[in-house]
Amino acid sequence: MQLPMAPTPAPVHTAAGGLDQLVRLAQAQPLAPACDHFYFLRHGQTGRNALRVFQAPDEPLSELGLQQAARAAELLAGEPIRTIVCSDARRAFDTAHTVAAALGLAPTAHETLRERNFGALIGTSSANIDWACEPEGGETLAQFVERTRAALDAALRQPAPVLVVAHGGTLYVLAALLGVPVDVAIMGNAQPLRFERAGPTWAVTPLLRHAGGEGASLA
Repeated sequence: MQLPMAPTPAPVHTAAGGLDQLVRLAQAQPLAPACDHFYFLRHGQTGRNALRVFQAPDEPLSELGLQQAARAAELLAGEPIRTIVCSDARRAFDTAHTVAAALGLAPTAHETLRERNFGALIGTSSANIDWACEPEGGETLAQFVERTRAALDAALRQPAPVLVVAHGGTLYVLAALLGVPVDVAIMGNAQPLRFERAGPTWAVTPLLRHAGGEGASLA
């Protein structure tokens, strides 16, 4: 007698669950900036970053986040940045303005650079985030990748070198669009990154890995 087949186990999602799908979606239409280098800065820490909770666009920086933004401004003050483009979410907007003041520039904010809209999940734990989820009232992963690609393409057409100030999700998409492997060590809050191209190949270098970041917790 043939024994019944065992049920297929449910997929187990880690803190980076669904990232393989994000990478496939991004690499289906890679980004090809004309510039040979640019900068990226994830916003400073928020209270909900520390708690690993999905957050809304109006989430403010924590006291630590304000300190991180000021430190990032010091690190970027010596870089030849000509344009700053940022998400209009409060945490990225405030981080960008802190850096801009040190550089004597005026950042341009865009709603299209916001973190993914997780809809009904906002306010709940992001500790086991699944990027492949389809949250009620939010964006699908495909919608988020498409929106972010268009926003980054527009940002990197501005006078170079450009600094983009946005979110952890934005950074995941950016790295995938350029074919750069994501190292969790580059995902810290307010850690300035330099993206540079050698021929067709892009690489990313942290300007400094400073203490106090939240690693790969959701932006």
